[in-house]
Amino acid sequence: MREITGKHVLIGTVSAFTVIIGVNVFMAVQAVRTFPGLEVKNSYVASQTFDHDKALQEALGWTIEADDEDGKLYIFIRDANGNPVQAAEMGGTLGRATNVVEDQTPEFTFNGEAYVAETGELAEGNWNYRMVATAQDGTPFKQRVIIHVKR
Repeated sequence: MREITGKHVLIGTVSAFTVIIGVNVFMAVQAVRTFPGLEVKNSYVASQTFDHDKALQEALGWTIEADDEDGKLYIFIRDANGNPVQAAEMGGTLGRATNVVEDQTPEFTFNGEAYVAETGELAEGNWNYRMVATAQDGTPFKQRVIIHVKR
């Protein structure tokens, strides 16, 4: 059996810390490279009207549901009574929560029950639709809708 010397301990310690630091640097670079990290351009300005905007949006009584089926995204907007809602404007961005590589801007049409857009087959996992709509009375409506795709 070989004797463990100070040289062996030093090599083992330096090797362990090299691996740890290398993995941390790799993960930090990947996090910065793939995540935009921006929800609003100026959080202070956005905070000034947040409560007012939230109250207006909640007064609409809308509930939102999303479904991915056969390469199409369905967004169901219902009022407080459960009736379908046709917004004056409907748009937003569909993508992953962690990167912008797969982001797309679906073009929706209203079929009387839901908004439908061609998205192609979405890969398995969690997707976000960052919905931006305007009610018929001009009230802005924003919501992040989470879509769980299972194949």
